Amino acid sequence: MGRRKKRSVFNVDGVMDFFNNVMMEKPYLPLLIPLVLMLWALEKWIFSLSNWVPLVLAVWVTVQHRNYQHRMAVEDLNKKWKRFALSSSAETPLEHCEWLNKLLIEIWSNYINPKLSLRFQSIVEKRLKRNKSRLIEKLELLEFSLGSSPPWLGLQGTRWSTFGDQQVMHLGFDWDTTDISIMLLAKVAKPFFGTAKIVINSLRIKGDLLVMPILDGKAILYSFVSTPEVRISTAFGSGGSQSLPATELPGVPSWLVKLLTDTLVKTMVEPRRQCFSLSAVDLRKKAVGGIVYVTVISGKKLSRSSLKGSPSRRQPSSGVDGLREHSDDKDLQTFVEVELGELTRRTNVRPGSSPRWDSTFNMILHDNTGIVRFHLFEHTPGRMMCDYLASCEIKMRYNTDDSTTFWAIGPDSSVIARHSEFCGKAVEMVLPFEGVNVGELAVKLVIKEWQFSDGSLSFNNLRVSSQSSLNGSSNFLSRTGRRIIVKVVEGKDLITKDKSGKCNPYVKLQYGKVLQKTKTAHSSNPEWEQSFEFDEIGDGEYLKIKCYTEEVFGDDSIGSAHISLEGLVEGSPRDVWIPLEKVNSGELRIRIEAVRIDDYEGSRGSSYSGNGWIELVLIEAKDLVAADLRGTSDPYVRVQYGNLKRRTKVMYKTLNPKWHQTLEFPDNGSSLELHVKDHNAVLPTSSIGDCVVEYQGLPPNQMADKWIPLQGVKRGEIHVQVTRKVPELEKKPSVNPDTSLTKAHQISSQMKQMMIKLQSLIDDGNLEGISTPLSELEALQDIQDEYMVQLETEQMLLLNKIKELGQEMLNSSPSLSRNSFGS
Repeated sequence: MGRRKKRSVFNVDGVMDFFNNVMMEKPYLPLLIPLVLMLWALEKWIFSLSNWVPLVLAVWVTVQHRNYQHRMAVEDLNKKWKRFALSSSAETPLEHCEWLNKLLIEIWSNYINPKLSLRFQSIVEKRLKRNKSRLIEKLELLEFSLGSSPPWLGLQGTRWSTFGDQQVMHLGFDWDTTDISIMLLAKVAKPFFGTAKIVINSLRIKGDLLVMPILDGKAILYSFVSTPEVRISTAFGSGGSQSLPATELPGVPSWLVKLLTDTLVKTMVEPRRQCFSLSAVDLRKKAVGGIVYVTVISGKKLSRSSLKGSPSRRQPSSGVDGLREHSDDKDLQTFVEVELGELTRRTNVRPGSSPRWDSTFNMILHDNTGIVRFHLFEHTPGRMMCDYLASCEIKMRYNTDDSTTFWAIGPDSSVIARHSEFCGKAVEMVLPFEGVNVGELAVKLVIKEWQFSDGSLSFNNLRVSSQSSLNGSSNFLSRTGRRIIVKVVEGKDLITKDKSGKCNPYVKLQYGKVLQKTKTAHSSNPEWEQSFEFDEIGDGEYLKIKCYTEEVFGDDSIGSAHISLEGLVEGSPRDVWIPLEKVNSGELRIRIEAVRIDDYEGSRGSSYSGNGWIELVLIEAKDLVAADLRGTSDPYVRVQYGNLKRRTKVMYKTLNPKWHQTLEFPDNGSSLELHVKDHNAVLPTSSIGDCVVEYQGLPPNQMADKWIPLQGVKRGEIHVQVTRKVPELEKKPSVNPDTSLTKAHQISSQMKQMMIKLQSLIDDGNLEGISTPLSELEALQDIQDEYMVQLETEQMLLLNKIKELGQEMLNSSPSLSRNSFGS
């Protein structure tokens, strides 16, 4: 204990600091100390003056030490005062930040520019495709770089201010760059033709930024104070794929300026704010979607006279009128419409100025960010239309540490922010309605899961490799030996448009060009249990789902949805409930699985052998669109299989044709496409629908009977039967060589007779009689095409058999095998 006390009393570091400080304050001390020591030695050994020297030295040291302690205390108080002033003062003086611009210049080219260019490229491409100019039919982003010139921040200085409890930094933003490189390839819309390159070579954005730290420094919000100044300079290139001369397309520069300005206004001009997360951990996961449960709890202080959209709001009222309006608010009946992207849901109607809904909705996110909007409506009994009252919104963003940030506009444009550390944690917020001074909405949000680009997901604070996620991106290449099996299991709470309450729903699935359809059920909670197969496309292609109900006078849409099929892991099927978009209720249960084609076909006892053929029977079609003025069509089917093209006979004046015609093609794995056409003797033919027949997953020598909906038209279906014929299991009868030559001569002679008859009718001017020989000539052409296909199939089978026999001879004869390898 004694040693410990001595150490605490005699602090070597403190003594050294003290003497160093004394030496700095008293530069003459090195001269004074030797003089004092000399006088002391003189007094001690030569002659004794007095004992005043030690006493004076002790007093001097004590005074110097007290002065040192006083200065340290003053400096410490100054530091604390500065911190208090910065945290509590309403506004700080302007401070220059040339150091920040110097830092930006140093790190922009090699670090910030590549990251921002990669991040903004996909955002810009989506915006351009979604908001095209009327002059442009299609846009493709060829090149995107922000250049080497960074924006200038705070040229007039920066300052901090206090807004309620929120600290806000003000700084100027001025980005004037001439080395930006953004190149677009535009396909010009009709009546013009061709393509043109649009090059954005300079950009100017100038405005005042607000930066607000939130959630104790876990994130910052940033926005412009007002609409910034935007200028864009464009040039129009030529050469390469350019088919138009290098002339300016009218209206394109102003369209780009308007598009950028509108985007900034909608996303980051006060009170709209963007969020940047300052996560301490980066798990290097790219979130591509998620599932969020949104609960609308209750409303408070709702007043018909004060909310937006009410006519009484624009009229002054007396005290009596105010009492009447207050009493009328008790009869106010309201509901809330929840919107997330294309998905909308609606609560029940509740009365009063403080209604309670307690409605929970399953919503789907298709990105790592999302905006949930809440629209308040008034319902008046007996009226068809509902009156819009007010709105508010919540933004959410996935953070790199697997947490989620929620933020919204608070009272008087303040900030409401919440943080969810893991999936499954509920976040409750009370939101004021925008643009009005009364009314609040209490809501609760729960992120059920985040889905990542590698197929994994985050679920209740756990990350698993594969589960029932909806989105993602895959490391597999497009069309690389995988098949997607989609099973439509059941539905629930589907809307009914029939007055009797009946619902006859069916589902259409579209993936790429392939369209499939379920059977029709007869319930608002149907069960289909139907599976469909698609070849994996990749490249971000979505599975599009549309739900219809059959009606007497045409089918009505009762919702749609889209799912990304990327990120699927083999052996881990997804089983999810998908909420339908563009309707107020309804969900579909979909089961999705990815399998390798080799494994899948092997499990079904099927493998592609390359020496079989495809037998396609075109039976009939129904509900075709009318292509003629008389309300009918003259339909026929043009079949395209790889480079082979075949067609059926023409059925005149009908919307429900029956062909009963069989076509055969050598099985080489090509796409089998059907194009239904309307025949015209003089004018060009018109399309009345097309579809793709999926046959690759069929077991050998087993026929599939399908009704396939036609694409590109409002209605119409075609009935086909398709079979994959495998000769090892079933031998195809060969063409009789004795009769082949006779049959060919018969077809040729009949066609010559038809040509002679047709020529005679033209010479006589009998145009009305031309249609009959033309149809007979087309029928003969069809017979000839079928015969040629049969011959081509026999030829391919024969060549394959010759190759197999040759290979067997090489394998059975060692000497031949050695000679072949030696040569």
